[in-house]
Amino acid sequence: MKTIIYMLIFSLSFSTASCVRKSGRKRIKYSKTREIGNTSTSQVEKTNRNKLNGSEIFSKYNSSVFMIRTSDGQNFYQGSGFFVSALGVAVSNYHVFEGTIIGYEQIKLANNKIYKIENIIAQSKENDFIIFQVKSKGDRFNYIPIENKPPKIGEKVFAIGSPRGLENTFSSGEISQVRGNNLIQISVPIDRGSSGGALINEYGYAIGITTGGYDDSGANLNFAVNINTIKRYLP
Repeated sequence: MKTIIYMLIFSLSFSTASCVRKSGRKRIKYSKTREIGNTSTSQVEKTNRNKLNGSEIFSKYNSSVFMIRTSDGQNFYQGSGFFVSALGVAVSNYHVFEGTIIGYEQIKLANNKIYKIENIIAQSKENDFIIFQVKSKGDRFNYIPIENKPPKIGEKVFAIGSPRGLENTFSSGEISQVRGNNLIQISVPIDRGSSGGALINEYGYAIGITTGGYDDSGANLNFAVNINTIKRYLP
């Protein structure tokens, strides 16, 4: 098993072990990151802000999160992703796809349906995100609306992803710190295969993309890409 160490450079610089810590280093030979304009109101919802408990969060968004399988032609890798639009716009981490081959990917939903990626909307290796369009076959998808408000230290948060291939595992914790504009430090347990999964606040909004942590800390030093990083690239 190979360990993937990558650099997340924001207002401060430090290295974190890939949460998929071996998961799909995809080859990302797609289009370069490009700005798409202002965020659509279909992704950033304005709804009643009622707090939800963990069971309610999972019940509401389990079907919004999926497992990603990729390959470099020799090895197979696994990560996570989630929908931010009913029309199939989805997000994950860049490193989940880095080094893999276009067309080898599988998007596996909780209902076991398999989809492919139609095209890449935007991507950034530096900020470790990728936005892509799932080939929907005319289907509509349950999605997680994006939060407009900034994350707060001490806020209760929840993660859904597929650590070590255990599909749609649910975990919870708190925001430990906000590191610059692009990184959220969390106490939520995540592991290899969780990379690209959803970090959701107690109001049911996506606030981050779970991305990595320190394997040997013993203190749940984990991180998520702040969802604000991707807003301007959404169609």
